[in-house]
Amino acid sequence: MRLSALWMTSVLTVAFCLGAAGQNTESKSAPANEAKGMPPRAAPGDYQAHAQAGAVTVAAEFLGHAVPRMEGPLSTEDYVVVETALFGAAGAQLKVSIEDFSLRINGKKTPQPSQSYVLVNKSLKDPSWVPPEPAEPKSKSSFGTGGQGDNAPPPVVHVPFELRRAMALHLQKSALPVGEHALPEAGLIFFQYRGKSESIRSIELIYAGSAGEATLTLQP
Repeated sequence: MRLSALWMTSVLTVAFCLGAAGQNTESKSAPANEAKGMPPRAAPGDYQAHAQAGAVTVAAEFLGHAVPRMEGPLSTEDYVVVETALFGAAGAQLKVSIEDFSLRINGKKTPQPSQSYVLVNKSLKDPSWVPPEPAEPKSKSSFGTGGQGDNAPPPVVHVPFELRRAMALHLQKSALPVGEHALPEAGLIFFQYRGKSESIRSIELIYAGSAGEATLTLQP
């Protein structure tokens, strides 16, 4: 189902309102494991892959076009999602930025840079939401309808504002927090990719941040 331009604009508006202090704004400090939707797993070994970057362990798992959620995953056709976490010594702090991450898909020379969750909102869908059935036309005759008849365009489907807001808020909470954070820290990072997950043969997550550098081989 194609989303109308009005729907995209509305979602972006919701996202920007919610994300005023979000993934692209770096705070000077934040308490460890503050309330958010993506807590770190117990250990780096609980992810698909992990690698050392200096004194920090980077862990990650590829999620395809799905955004995990307790009620069932959301989906995005335009981006792929990686759940990542950063582990360190007790009390260690690290400056985190989405610009630290890039994704090499199918061995391409230039990896894809990580994108803000705000941009992901416009393509986000809830597969469990079923739009209401359109009302039956009173008459199939073209008379009195301006000559449209059976050629009338399909009705515009409006996703409820409450649902758009809930999806945007979930995405904001689940995204990798940026700024100076106590470890461990975890969250979702996003990369533009409009192809099918089945067409992905190889994936490498590249970290190049304040802790050092690391490359993780993920499973499609």
